[in-house]
Amino acid sequence: MKSTAPGPTYREMLHPELLPPGIRNRALAAADELDPINLFNITWRAPDRGVRHLVLPKELTGVDANIVVLVGRHFPSGSHKVGPAYSTLMEGELAGEIEPGVHTVIGPSTGNFGIGTAYVSRLKGYDAVVIMPEGMSTERYQRIQRYGGTLDLTPGSESDVILVLERTEHYKKDSRNKILAQFELLPNYRFHRYVTGRSAIEAAQGHGNGKVSAFVSAPGSAGTLAAGDEIKAHFPDAVICALEPKECATLFNNGRGTHRIEGIGDKMVTLIHNVLTTDYVMTIHDDDCVVGLDLLERQVPLLESLLKMAQGSLAHLEGVFGVSGICNILGAIRLAHHLQLGNADNVVTIATDGFDRYPSVLADLHTRRGHTPAAAFEEVFRGGSPQDILDVRPCAEKKRLFRYKSDVWLAFGYSREYLAQMQSQSFWDAQFAAIDEIDRKLEAVRNL
Repeated sequence: MKSTAPGPTYREMLHPELLPPGIRNRALAAADELDPINLFNITWRAPDRGVRHLVLPKELTGVDANIVVLVGRHFPSGSHKVGPAYSTLMEGELAGEIEPGVHTVIGPSTGNFGIGTAYVSRLKGYDAVVIMPEGMSTERYQRIQRYGGTLDLTPGSESDVILVLERTEHYKKDSRNKILAQFELLPNYRFHRYVTGRSAIEAAQGHGNGKVSAFVSAPGSAGTLAAGDEIKAHFPDAVICALEPKECATLFNNGRGTHRIEGIGDKMVTLIHNVLTTDYVMTIHDDDCVVGLDLLERQVPLLESLLKMAQGSLAHLEGVFGVSGICNILGAIRLAHHLQLGNADNVVTIATDGFDRYPSVLADLHTRRGHTPAAAFEEVFRGGSPQDILDVRPCAEKKRLFRYKSDVWLAFGYSREYLAQMQSQSFWDAQFAAIDEIDRKLEAVRNL
C-alpha cells in the first residue's frame, strides 16, 4: 500500500480515542481544512468523545417518541459521506488497486459523496473527477472545485443518476482510473453498518428506554441504511424505514420522476441496499422538505411564536440541517406517529450535512413560492398519510425489490449468482465481519 497520507481504521473512526494521543491531539487542533491529519477526524464523535446528536423538541415534532438526530455537518468536508469515500479509497489502497501518482480517482455522485471524494483525494494526493448531474446546488459544485476536484456533469438532476453510472462506464475503459463506486462497493456498507450503526445505538442511550425502536433514512446510495443492520443486530424488534420523494417513488411502487431532495431518490435499488432489513418505505413530498428547511433556517421567530416556545428555543437547530436532513426528520416524525410510539421509544435518524450547501435552494424556493408562511408548518411537520407508508416485510415485496435490483445491476455487468447471494443475510454479515481483517492490514502497513 502506497499513500501520501495514512488514515484511521474502522475501529478508530468509531472510537478515535484509541488513536495514539499525539495523532488525536493533532487532529483535534488542525486549523487547516486541507491538512491530511483531518483524515483522523472522520468520526461521529465530538472532542468530548460523545456522539454528536440532538433530540428534537417535542413541541416541534408533535409526537411522544424521542426523535434522535445524528449530526453530520462536523465531519471533514461537512458531511458524513466523507466516511465511505475514505473507506472505499483506503480499502482500494490496501488491495493494491489504487496508488497516488498513478491513478485518478473517479467519484460518481449526486453531491456529498462527490464532495467527500474530492476532499479525501486531495488529502491523499490523488487527482479526482466527480461525475454528477448538472441540476444540483451551486454550493456542491463550488466545494468540489475548492478541493481541487474536476467536475464532469451529466444531463438532468438527482433522479437521473443512471446517466451518472453510464458515464462512469466510460471511465472504466482506462485502467488508470479507479472508481469509488458508492452505489456498488461494500466499504460504503461497512462504514455505515459499523461506524454509523454503533454511533446511532450509543446516541440513543440516555434517552427514553435507551434502545432504538426505529431507524429512518432516505437512501441515495443506501449506505446509511446499513446502520439499520447493526441496529437490528442489537435490537431485533427495531424497524427500519427507507424514505424517498413522492415524486420519485422507486422503492414504493417502481415510480420514477424528478424531485428537489438532493442526495436521495435515485430511480433504482442500489447494489449495496440490503432490502432484507428494510421494513417500511415512506414517500415524502420534496417541497415539504425544502419548506421545512426554510422554516427552521429563515422563519425561526415565527415558528417559536406559533409553537408557544420561548424566543431562542430553536436557535440551536439553525445551520444543522440540509434538505435531506429535513426529509429524514419528517420521516421519523411520521413513522413515530404511524407506529404510535411512546415516550420510552427512540427513533434515530441522520442529518447528513448542514445548511451551508443549500442557500441557493432556498433562494429558488422564494422565487417559486415567495415568503413561506408559518401556516405551512401544519402541512409540513404535521402532514403525511398512512397511504404514504408501505410495509415491505411481506415476501412478495422483498421479491419485487430484489427483481428491481437485478434489472438495474445485470445491465452493469453483475452476475445473477452474485446478486442471488445478496438475498441471504449471511452475505451481508460476512461483509461486516471483514472489518477486523481490514483494520489489521491497515495497522500493519501505516506508519503513525
